[in-house]
Amino acid sequence: MATNLEIVSPERLLLSRPVDMVVIPASEGDMGVLEGHTPMIVMLRGGTIDLYDGDKVTDRLFVDGGFAEVTPERCTVLANHAIPLVEINKADAERRLAEAEAAYEAADKRDTAVEDAALDRLQSARAMVEAVS
Repeated sequence: MATNLEIVSPERLLLSRPVDMVVIPASEGDMGVLEGHTPMIVMLRGGTIDLYDGDKVTDRLFVDGGFAEVTPERCTVLANHAIPLVEINKADAERRLAEAEAAYEAADKRDTAVEDAALDRLQSARAMVEAVS
């Protein structure tokens, strides 16, 4: 049995196919989704989405946040950005982390919205470096 997975970015539909299981980086921790899953909507943090065929990971994508809607029949990921992990090189990820660290240090800590946005960017960049390491 399979669940239908769709990964959508603001620009386009990135992926649509059945998978045996998908593991998404939910804000509360990694979450496995199988056919028949309880319906829910979850916020995503920066991390990898792992697509399974049987017990093997067939594809991995990096997302830097977004939401996922889970129903018994499907999982729809609404990602800010989604990039196949094989397309990310370590130097670019480390550059992104350095930029995010600098932006966080420069952020006005008196403005919680600005600080939260900078922290989200920093955590996403750290997750990307970890994913490619």
